[in-house]
Amino acid sequence: CCSALRPRYKRLVDNIFPEDPKDGLVKADMEKLTFYAVSAPEKLDRIGSYLAERLSRDVVRHRSGYVLIAMEALDQLLMACHSQSIKPFVESFLHMVAKLLESGEPKLQVLGTNSFVKFANIEEDTPSYHRRYDFFVSRFSAMCHSCHSDPEIRTEIRIAGIRGIQGVVRKTVNDELRATIWEPQHMDKIVPSLLFNMQKIEEVDSRIGPPSSPSATDKEENPAVLAENCFRELLGRATFGNMNNAVRPVFAHLDHHKLWDPNEFAVHCFKIIMYSIQAQYSHHVIQEILGHLDGRKKDAPRVRAGIIQVLLEAVAIAAKGSIGPTVLEVFNTLLKHLRLSVEFEANDLQGGSVGSVNLNTSSKDNDEKIVQNAIIQTIGFFGSNLPDYQRSEIMMFIMGKVPVFGTSTHTLDISQLGDLGTRRIQIMLLRSLLMVTSGYKAKTIVTALPGSFLDPLLSPSLMEDYELRQLVLEVMHNLMDRHDNRAKLRGIRIIPDVADLKIKREKICRQDTSFMKKNGQQLYRHIYLGCKEEDNVQKNYELLYTSLALITIELANEEVVIDLIRLAIALQDSAIINEDNLPMFHRCGIMALVAAYLNFVSQMIAVPAFCQHVSKVMYLENNLILNDCCFDELRRLPKSLEKHEKDLYFLTNKIAESLGGSGYSVERLSVPYVPQVTDEDRLSRRKSIVDTVSIQVDILSNNVPSDDVVSNTEEITFEALKKAIDTSGMEEQEKEKRRLVIEKFQKAPFEEIAAQCESKANLLHDRLAQILELTIRPPPSPSGTLTITSGHAQYQSVPVYEMKFPDLCVY
Repeated sequence: CCSALRPRYKRLVDNIFPEDPKDGLVKADMEKLTFYAVSAPEKLDRIGSYLAERLSRDVVRHRSGYVLIAMEALDQLLMACHSQSIKPFVESFLHMVAKLLESGEPKLQVLGTNSFVKFANIEEDTPSYHRRYDFFVSRFSAMCHSCHSDPEIRTEIRIAGIRGIQGVVRKTVNDELRATIWEPQHMDKIVPSLLFNMQKIEEVDSRIGPPSSPSATDKEENPAVLAENCFRELLGRATFGNMNNAVRPVFAHLDHHKLWDPNEFAVHCFKIIMYSIQAQYSHHVIQEILGHLDGRKKDAPRVRAGIIQVLLEAVAIAAKGSIGPTVLEVFNTLLKHLRLSVEFEANDLQGGSVGSVNLNTSSKDNDEKIVQNAIIQTIGFFGSNLPDYQRSEIMMFIMGKVPVFGTSTHTLDISQLGDLGTRRIQIMLLRSLLMVTSGYKAKTIVTALPGSFLDPLLSPSLMEDYELRQLVLEVMHNLMDRHDNRAKLRGIRIIPDVADLKIKREKICRQDTSFMKKNGQQLYRHIYLGCKEEDNVQKNYELLYTSLALITIELANEEVVIDLIRLAIALQDSAIINEDNLPMFHRCGIMALVAAYLNFVSQMIAVPAFCQHVSKVMYLENNLILNDCCFDELRRLPKSLEKHEKDLYFLTNKIAESLGGSGYSVERLSVPYVPQVTDEDRLSRRKSIVDTVSIQVDILSNNVPSDDVVSNTEEITFEALKKAIDTSGMEEQEKEKRRLVIEKFQKAPFEEIAAQCESKANLLHDRLAQILELTIRPPPSPSGTLTITSGHAQYQSVPVYEMKFPDLCVY
């Protein structure tokens, strides 16, 4: 009678429970309950409340059989009913799931998780604005860290926790109107829980080798594989506004568990992140890595190196898609940390002492070098994947950071580095620049080497160390070699037939010709002075030879070829006379370079008489200079170079005769090459080259007869000076000059006029520098004589009253 008075929904619910729970759910009565719920959806909330009441009582009494029956009934009702009235029923359902998750029995926890996952897969028609999942996020995250003593149960609970997190993500992430899980308090629980389980399989894989692709069974039974899939799904659903909240907990987890050194797991995590997120958000991740690197700038070197290597992997993936607006920020941050690393290294060297501290300092130095190499590798890889227009900007950006003594153009703070640290940062920056320029192909050399880039690159400040000079030359080679010929030109050697090298070249364009007219003297000067440095090693000479060869291939017209030959002859003269007191090794290196280059250029321009003269000099049986010392890795050195006959050297008059017969304009060959003196020479801390570059006189007049001179120069005598200042007929000559100038400006092409004016300006600059270097000794009396000296050359004394110097009026 009492049971008849009870509400119908309660009677229907009670009927689904058998007397013995082992018999399971009564299916016939369950069908009646389902039909009643579908027919009267307004009763769903009462059915759910009553089921929740019974389930709570059974949980407390540890009646696991009845708990299973109640959850099975709830699942069936949830799947069958999709009306608006299901909202209150869902609240009862979630309350029952929470009761199961709070219980200490693993089976009930797994049961509750399975029910929640089924609920998460149901698509609701309208969002529920008041429903929150904070408890489920916390509980599932705790299950992911289960430490149950039984390994099988522990794995089962962790898998349940991961699946629960996956259900929460699927239920909440799609609709922005619902309570979101992207808030930091939720992400700080979800992401570390997934990484914790991913880390376990990573440790196993590191011991047994590379992981194999998991099967379908492994994905369900392996917590690590399931956690990785959930992590990928979470990141794939991230949007612009919540990307950072999903990434930052990764850094916290890696920091807390000290996973930056070694960093295999960190690299694995960020590969997953970069491949899972949408491509247009890649720059957000890179920004986060850069920010974390800034925050850990005082950590151990290996930790910083681990973060930088992670950045490298992220950049490698992002470079294939969208880089975003962070290009300069990446390079600026990396260069800042490069400077910090060099500063730390310099401070360690200065603070090191004897004993065990020295060992510790040496270890730190090696670690800092790991950081520096990682930065350079990252810069190079990032730069090499940029389009050309961005790469040229990065080249200018890095070059602007290179410290140049005496100027304030560089933007890198080097106040704390000292001389050793400054040299180190110069080397590191040039190595970075070398990586960025690798593979860069510009259509014109002006694009690759603009004046704002070339001037600091060839600065005297970057010539103070042989390693700096090597890097400068290699950067130039990367930018000049537009047809991949450099590999064919490595090493100083005599090439019997240059045609066998199959050199690729194109006709010199007008822009390249203009570039050489404007900057050719600067390049020649750098090569000339680079050959005469006392700390050169064999690689320096090989790179200088390659520079000459690449200029010949890529930039040389007839005028440039003549200039290069003049430069080679000047180098030969400097090695013979040896005003700089270079060791025999360096002198032989210069001679080897000159011989190899003249052999190369003679075959490139294909002038038979020139080739014959070069071959004759190189293959003389008694030419010990070239045959014995120059091409055997400079191992066998002669005792001297001054005592050999003129046939052992390349002669200007012979070369001029051979080229003149083929139509070359050889008048400039008779003018000895003298490098320009720039303002930077006075700012540089190196010795002034004005001391070594003087007005050229007959430098071999004291050693060999005048007809055996290697370089044809005019001897300055009294008669020559008198002839120079003769003013007879000057007015007629001036009128004729003016007429020719006016006619030229009226008819000549503009490019020719501009090039000639620039050439004259350079010549005037050189003459002014030379004249300012002159020391004029006053005569003892009005009728005395005047003596002019410059460098090592002393000019013939001339009566004062006969000296006029008309050229000085120009200045």
